Amino acid sequence: MDSGFYAASAGLRAQSQALEVVAHNLANLNTAGFRGQQTTFQSLVAMSRPGVSNVLNNALNSAANNFGVLEGTHLDMTAGSLEATGNPLDVGIEGSGFFAIQTAGGVRYTRNGNFQVSRSGALVTAAGDPVLSDPALGANGAINVPVGAVSIASDGTLSVNGAVAGSIQLFEFVPGTRLTSEGETMISAPAGSAIPATQSTLRQGALESSNVNSIGSVVTLIGVQRQAEMLQRAMSLFDTEFNRIATSDLGKV
Repeated sequence: MDSGFYAASAGLRAQSQALEVVAHNLANLNTAGFRGQQTTFQSLVAMSRPGVSNVLNNALNSAANNFGVLEGTHLDMTAGSLEATGNPLDVGIEGSGFFAIQTAGGVRYTRNGNFQVSRSGALVTAAGDPVLSDPALGANGAINVPVGAVSIASDGTLSVNGAVAGSIQLFEFVPGTRLTSEGETMISAPAGSAIPATQSTLRQGALESSNVNSIGSVVTLIGVQRQAEMLQRAMSLFDTEFNRIATSDLGKV
């Protein structure tokens, strides 16, 4: 019975963590360039190392001791739809590329092309972080935008009043690269893993919508909540039974 209690506790913790992930996805339904996160689970305790005997792995105990825990999350790399905004500084990506951004924590990557021009004339994000032409140059790779009519070509060439002022480079990652979400749309990647994009282009005057499916996420949210409630009831029953044993049966020993 104690094994069942531990399994219910582990399951409740995993579902609570999954609930936070789903809620975060739903909170960013309208965030441009947002990449939703998906949860992955693994079994704990019932898994043993090869060649090591584990009494928990026999046929009778396997089900009761198969504790489900949250292994982690991974980004859903499905592209969102491009929506026209008419703003010349809004830039959407067609393909799997990312913009490189210089943040206080180092170079980060994003699909959110809602850009502005700072007072110093640099192309920056809504948070004021410089958009880079080459992350290897760090802050020196910032893009300066003179005053005038801005035009951004599909290859990233940025022109002002017909004169080339810089280039917005896109970067891609080899499939399987460990990308980590930081905040709303910023993504961190292992050093040196970003490579110049060859299969991506830009569209001026458009932004990519969040790739979170609202209906699917709500259904997932309801399912996770129900599982959490079921595990809470199971823990309550175990607790009631433990108290009964402690007050009645143990007194007879």
